[in-house]
Amino acid sequence: MSALDRFDCVSLDELVTEAALLTRIDRKYVLPRAAAENLLARMDPQTRVLEIDGARRFSYESVYFDTPDLLSFHMAAQPRRRRFKLRTRSYLDTGSAFLEIKTRGARGATVKERGAYDPADAAGLTVTARTEVAAALEAIGVAGERADHLEATLVTRYRRATLLAPDGVGRATVDTDLQWAAPDGNGFALPNLAIVETKSGAAASVVDRALWRAGVRPATVSKYATGLAALHPQLPRNRWARLLRGPFAPDRRAPLDTGARTSTHAHITDTRNTHQEMEDASCSAAA
Repeated sequence: MSALDRFDCVSLDELVTEAALLTRIDRKYVLPRAAAENLLARMDPQTRVLEIDGARRFSYESVYFDTPDLLSFHMAAQPRRRRFKLRTRSYLDTGSAFLEIKTRGARGATVKERGAYDPADAAGLTVTARTEVAAALEAIGVAGERADHLEATLVTRYRRATLLAPDGVGRATVDTDLQWAAPDGNGFALPNLAIVETKSGAAASVVDRALWRAGVRPATVSKYATGLAALHPQLPRNRWARLLRGPFAPDRRAPLDTGARTSTHAHITDTRNTHQEMEDASCSAAA
């Protein structure tokens, strides 16, 4: 996205320090990639963009985990007060990865736990990870043993640029080159789409206001739930129906290239086999 070149850079440490919001409101927007480019071209030139080792866009891969009956998906589709989302997030440019679980209890409080994770394990859950997830599930009233049945259900890939508003408070991310893949490697890409997420204090950010002036309104979108519903039409879709009829409609999707499909299937299969061998060995030792 060439429009990023017009901004000065901000380091990761500066971004974290300056944009540490005590009260944060998140909004998501789905818009054509060309419209996102135009938005960047019109933004205040005092806006800064995250830069690391000369790069301003970074490749991400997230692997989402769910139960065979898709408990996490259905909790989001309802939506229920109690719900969870579990994923590994890999930063492909730096080779680091994290395990992230977000839970929301009966009183509506959201808790996000995030810890470093071995990139080699990012396509699956280790025995230790399942133990930690079980405790998080029990905290929201979900039986901890359900963690034993969690498996990879969806992989997302995209490239992200992160902006810091001139006031040093508002932040925005711009995700492009969006891809979704099932564990078997089947999936789709939306090369002409962008997802913008803003994070601000109590007042709307300059990015929010610029989007509103352009006629773009916040959207209910989840990379996991919307992507899974797009791949599986039999799933509940009311919450994302407008997106699934519009930007995520079948005629807007492009196929994944063969390499990406093969990589997804092989990576998840290898990780599942490795973890199964570890669990079998652990059971044998215990016996």
